[in-house]
Amino acid sequence: MDITQKWYIVKRQDGHCEILPNEQIAGENKDPNIVEQWGPLASKQEAIARRVGLIRAGKCQPV
Repeated sequence: MDITQKWYIVKRQDGHCEILPNEQIAGENKDPNIVEQWGPLASKQEAIARRVGLIRAGKCQPV
């Protein structure tokens, strides 16, 4: 695993948030259905905790 891996939380048009690695966010691979994004975050565990906070704050819908 790459030690410089960064993670993002992305909000889709349906209101659900997903955790994605930076490779899926950058450049030409960017999904047009992404409405909002948060990050970069240092670890996937940090991204999970932040996503829970976004759900509690009403910014994301739970799955």
